[in-house]
Amino acid sequence: MPDQRKPVPPPQAPPKDSTGLAGPNPYGTYGPQGTFRGYGSSGDDGETHLVDYLRTIYKHRWVAITAFTLIFVYMAIRTYTATPIYEGRAQLLVESVNPSIVNFKEVVQQDNYNYDFYPTQYAILKSRSLARRTIDALKMWESPEFGGGGGAAAAGADAPTSPEETAAQSAAIDSLLGGLTVAPIRNSRLIDVRYASADPKIAAAVPNALARQYIAQNLDYRFLSSKEASDWLNEQLATERKKLEASEQALQRYREKGDAVALEDSQNIVVQRLAALNAAYTQARTERIEKEALYNQLRSLQNDRGALDTFPAILSNAFIQQLKSQVADLQRQKAQMSERLGEKHPEMIKLNSAIENAEAKLQGELGKVVQSVRNEFLSAQSQEKSLSGELEAQKAGALALNRKGIEYGVLRRDADSNKQIYEALLQRAKETGISGELKASNIRVVDEAEVPRWPIRPNKSRGLLFGFLGGLVAGVGLAFFMDYIDNRLKNPDEVKHYLGVGFLGLVPSVRASDLKTGEQPLLTSKIPHGFAEAIRRVRTALQFSTAEEECRMVLVTSSQPTEGKSLMAANLAISLSQAGQRVLLIDTDMRKARQHELMKVKQAPGLSDLLVGNAKANDAMRRTESKSLWVMPSGQHPPNPAELLNSARFRNLLSSLGEHFDWVILDSPPVMAVTDASVIAHLTTGVVFVVGSEQVNRHVARNAVEQLRASKATILGAILNRVDVRRNPYYYANYYKHEYVGYYNNDTRT
Repeated sequence: MPDQRKPVPPPQAPPKDSTGLAGPNPYGTYGPQGTFRGYGSSGDDGETHLVDYLRTIYKHRWVAITAFTLIFVYMAIRTYTATPIYEGRAQLLVESVNPSIVNFKEVVQQDNYNYDFYPTQYAILKSRSLARRTIDALKMWESPEFGGGGGAAAAGADAPTSPEETAAQSAAIDSLLGGLTVAPIRNSRLIDVRYASADPKIAAAVPNALARQYIAQNLDYRFLSSKEASDWLNEQLATERKKLEASEQALQRYREKGDAVALEDSQNIVVQRLAALNAAYTQARTERIEKEALYNQLRSLQNDRGALDTFPAILSNAFIQQLKSQVADLQRQKAQMSERLGEKHPEMIKLNSAIENAEAKLQGELGKVVQSVRNEFLSAQSQEKSLSGELEAQKAGALALNRKGIEYGVLRRDADSNKQIYEALLQRAKETGISGELKASNIRVVDEAEVPRWPIRPNKSRGLLFGFLGGLVAGVGLAFFMDYIDNRLKNPDEVKHYLGVGFLGLVPSVRASDLKTGEQPLLTSKIPHGFAEAIRRVRTALQFSTAEEECRMVLVTSSQPTEGKSLMAANLAISLSQAGQRVLLIDTDMRKARQHELMKVKQAPGLSDLLVGNAKANDAMRRTESKSLWVMPSGQHPPNPAELLNSARFRNLLSSLGEHFDWVILDSPPVMAVTDASVIAHLTTGVVFVVGSEQVNRHVARNAVEQLRASKATILGAILNRVDVRRNPYYYANYYKHEYVGYYNNDTRT
């Protein structure tokens, strides 16, 4: 008849001790809804502690050590084989004011308040034109340091990238600028010019040559500015010379033509008036020419802020100098405050606004000066035209009175006026020429670069430190990454978390060297004591996880083959029999039977023979060496194991066995391989789910548990089997310690 029994659910309260009182369970605890928490369970807080990270690193220690070693060795090799780089350093002093040697003014002048002067000099020091001059001075276009002397430079020499330089020259200039560093020394007028090179001599030669060419280029610029002004003055001088010569020749011809000697002493009022107007016109014309020259000079410097600041009209403007001083002070305050405050700080915004206002005022005043010079020029031009008109009118009057005398006077005064203008231009031209020849410079070399004795890189200690830190980070990161991508079940916490079942215990793996040849790790054999104690702990946890009844039927299965479920079923059966229980071990895996080999009995007749009616129950069961342990092997391999296990005969068999045994352990096929376990799981008291440590994918195991639950089976708990505690002792320190083995192996009785 069919089995009418229903699976017994796990108890809802802790079991009682030998006195009948409820007390703590040394093998585990019962959680909410009767879930049993076996030996080795972690705390309820679910927090991750530092030791958990240490266990993960220890488990993947060889991967971490390999990564660390590779990176550290790579950095060490790279550090010790890298080409040494030397750095030469020259120091320049750049004054914003030229030394005063002569009394007259130069064409280009500078002042102390030009706030953009030094940034401009830094940019000039790193300019391509100066780099080109430096390589020219060193004659190093063909040097390997700058890509010369090889096929690349020679091949690129015929492919110009600009009208002024070839591809090879451009590469050489880029190479020099790549190793060049211009670093101003704070709160001083000193500038460090540094160059890094694999050749210490070149590292010293480049800064020195660059400094010399920088000074020469600065002098060339001054000379060019003076030359342009001198050329303009010479053009004006030639024009005035012709006028002077023409006026003097006309005066001489007039003298020779008529008797004009007496006219020189004439006191005629008209002549005196004409002389006064002519003097005023001459002065106005001279002033116009000077102002025109000044205006032309100012217009040529209009796009050069640095040169514009040196203009005499701007230098003499006290308000502009005050504004420039104010801008400089604000800039200094901004530099000081930027070290402490960000750009969006209210004080910084306020200071930036003040700088902008001051700059606007300064630009406005500069514009006023430029406009003032222009207005003065236009005024002088207008005055000249006005006086010219008056002079012409006076000439007409003078001619009416004494044409002869006035004509002579006009010629004489015209000659005198041209002479005066010519002499003024000649004086200014000479001054400009002298200032152009003046070699005074506001730049000088404070310290020349010396050949460096020690390289600046590679820094061996820093390279090794980076290698150590990089290897450490990479090793630890790789260890955590390996642990992250490893989705196998490895420890009890993962079993409980991913499978949602209670934990019955942890069983360590047994090495072949710990067993005799051909033996299996059974409790009846000579096995490590730690393994035996682990089986006993699982037995105890199993006893507490099932309710007291006449016969408790437990199905032992796993998610996939090779997880050790058959060996675990055999050891549980042996352990229960050693505790004085009557135990029957049934091998229900009729496809790949194993129990007859473990228990050393014949395979047939067995369960399959009994279910098909070819044998009786007494013939199918074998008694083992243990007096209270029987085993029923699988029997002959049937073609339909699932149908036999789902038959009424099998259910009746289980019902009848309950009258004769305290425990019935059923060794079932894996859940995911065949349906046999799901077919019979609901007929038993509960299921013990065996998980091979680091063997089964957590998703596969979870699907197996869900399949068992779908068949209305009661899962008593999971066993983590074949745990390699010797290889990773620290990783499993919370669940299994070697000290336990030493304790149990100690023959000293206390």
